[in-house]
Amino acid sequence: MALNNIAIIGAGTMGGGIAIGCMAAGLSTCVIDLNKDSLATVQARSAKFFNRMVEKEKITQEQADDAQRKLMVSNELSAVSQADLVIEAIFENLEIKRDLFTRITPDLRSEAIVATNTSALRVADLATALPAPERFVGLHYFSPAEVNPLVELIAGPATSHAVIAEAAAFLATTGKTALPCQDANGFAVNRFFCPYTNEAVRIVDEQLATPGQVDRIACETFELAIGPFSVMNIVKPRINLNAVQNLSGLGAFYAPAAGLIEVGQAEGSFEIEESPAELDDTAAHAITTRLRAALFLPVLEAIGEGVAAPDDFDLGARLALRFGHPPVTAMRALGRDQVEEMVSALAQQYGADLPESGLEKVFA
Repeated sequence: MALNNIAIIGAGTMGGGIAIGCMAAGLSTCVIDLNKDSLATVQARSAKFFNRMVEKEKITQEQADDAQRKLMVSNELSAVSQADLVIEAIFENLEIKRDLFTRITPDLRSEAIVATNTSALRVADLATALPAPERFVGLHYFSPAEVNPLVELIAGPATSHAVIAEAAAFLATTGKTALPCQDANGFAVNRFFCPYTNEAVRIVDEQLATPGQVDRIACETFELAIGPFSVMNIVKPRINLNAVQNLSGLGAFYAPAAGLIEVGQAEGSFEIEESPAELDDTAAHAITTRLRAALFLPVLEAIGEGVAAPDDFDLGARLALRFGHPPVTAMRALGRDQVEEMVSALAQQYGADLPESGLEKVFA
């Protein structure tokens, strides 16, 4: 079944971005939110986006007008009744999402696919709120969703193969690259990105470096445009804290850093100095090693668990996060002995096992 009529529940940053991507692909798109001001913001945002595309001569004015005509808005959940695909993009809370699915169930078409844009919650835990879990799938977009090319495609334990195929075709239609991954905490990308940002905060908590110094070292080490603190300020530390907390059940290594809890709960931002002082070589090397190990350990664990293929972790790092030197490539460049040494030290520190299976797959 072609997915031509899309309903997106949630008119926030992610929901609005997903909507723009659907509109650009010529799909009828209805954004649903109980807050009328949020709906007005989506309308203004989409108009600005397409007008900007015309200014850049990437599309014609006629194409921009056609795309904007694809947008409808509603503050009634019953507006899902015409949708082939419903994408939930509301606050990252298990009970709030489950309650939403219960509320929309009476209005869903029997053949409709329901998707969640969750970044860390298990698809299996959400699917139990729906009468047809075989028609439920995870579609995890990355910000800004209107332009970021990657979407994690997550099958729950009951998701049918046909639904995965239809969801993959929809992503292709909207110009997205699908990263297939298993239904696991953090999926593929957040499984390593959250610990990496968390370790950056730990380094600052221990007064080994400032946020600006950590950002600079991270950019040099992984060929990044911006470092972890800059990313967290864009995403918002509160949201990053929530994502890290969703991984905390995986073990002590994944527990949120004190500084992240403090800044996130205060709904603040990290102070990043514009011209950070140079660190000596020994201190810079120690921070580089910690950032690498904090990236490598969760990747190796997830690969060992079969969450995604090794090269798919690099695909996610490149497309979603713009890593020029992504984790699996970085590990192979360093060699197994050096990777095993730094990962063993970190695993031992937090009482975790060395991810032997992941190492075998990366260095096969």
